[in-house]
Amino acid sequence: MAKFNYDWKLSETTFTKDKGNVFSCFACGGGSTMGYKLAGFNVCGDNEIDKRMNDCYVENHNPKYNFLMDIKDLLISKLPHHLYDLDILDGSPPCSSFSFAGSREKDWGKEKKFKEGQKKQVLDTLFFDFIDLSKKLQPKIVIAENVEGLMMGNAIDYVKKIYKEFDKAGYYTQHHILDGSLMGVPQRRRRVFFICIRKDLRNLIPESNLDMINQSPYLDLRFNEKEIPFGEIEEIDNNRIPISEKEKEMWEKSDELGYYYKDNGKGNGERMFGFFYKMMKNRVSKTIIGGGCYALQDIPYKLNKNEICKISSFPSDYNFLNQNVYTICGMSVPPIMIANIADRIYDKWLKYIGQSIHIY
Repeated sequence: MAKFNYDWKLSETTFTKDKGNVFSCFACGGGSTMGYKLAGFNVCGDNEIDKRMNDCYVENHNPKYNFLMDIKDLLISKLPHHLYDLDILDGSPPCSSFSFAGSREKDWGKEKKFKEGQKKQVLDTLFFDFIDLSKKLQPKIVIAENVEGLMMGNAIDYVKKIYKEFDKAGYYTQHHILDGSLMGVPQRRRRVFFICIRKDLRNLIPESNLDMINQSPYLDLRFNEKEIPFGEIEEIDNNRIPISEKEKEMWEKSDELGYYYKDNGKGNGERMFGFFYKMMKNRVSKTIIGGGCYALQDIPYKLNKNEICKISSFPSDYNFLNQNVYTICGMSVPPIMIANIADRIYDKWLKYIGQSIHIY
């Protein structure tokens, strides 16, 4: 049985807050924050540039420290001394420029107006701003999440630089590509996680938790939970919203990968990708993305809010403030992915290092 349940409520969950203190950057709606809370950590604050996302975060988490600003501005701000006593600094730098669903190399290095904050930013440099914040605050552990596409093709040069900059900031670094469907999340969501530990803490880690080759701290993040097909979470709902006529054409012809055949009337149609997905009852859900459309396999109706929450391991009583459920869940780390990682970090590292004694 999975340690963390994907079907849960904020209002019915007791958060122990006894494992240490966390601050979350690029916090979005608080997916990672909820994961740390489930694992017993105290999340004392967050940083987010998008006011709409930040409003949802504040509504659901009521953080002690909330910074609605560009991380570049956070870097030069006078910060409370509590943030220099963190057990974990968490961050999910916006990643659309590395995703294979985007333009990748064509967008690298360009200042553009992205969804995140509706402000011009160079998204592929934000990761290094986050590393600079790590260097400034010097938390015991740093966790950074990004799309799997960061590890592919020409983007690998960014990964080499990430390792180099974390090393200069004083951290041992390792990365893991994890799939949420093997961690108790009803969704095939593959992401890369960079796990970093401050170098001066190495001698506190037991020999059994060190890498055999270079003797740096190593974290085993292998998970093998039973996969959860959509049929297990599908609900009986007589008030579903039907898909549009345009979407219905895709629904009738699409496969489970989101492709559909578009007939041009000349007998030589083409296979198109429409970000449209049928939920196959016997398959795990595909990755939830903000711009996608998700419908049932047997009838042309959309998934309901509870189903999207369960697929994303979001609590069913999360207050979305009338914002798009797909957008918030699609841009957030599934809480249970982080809960599993944070639980393993505490068990293998922090319980030997000792966590910050102050709860804020």
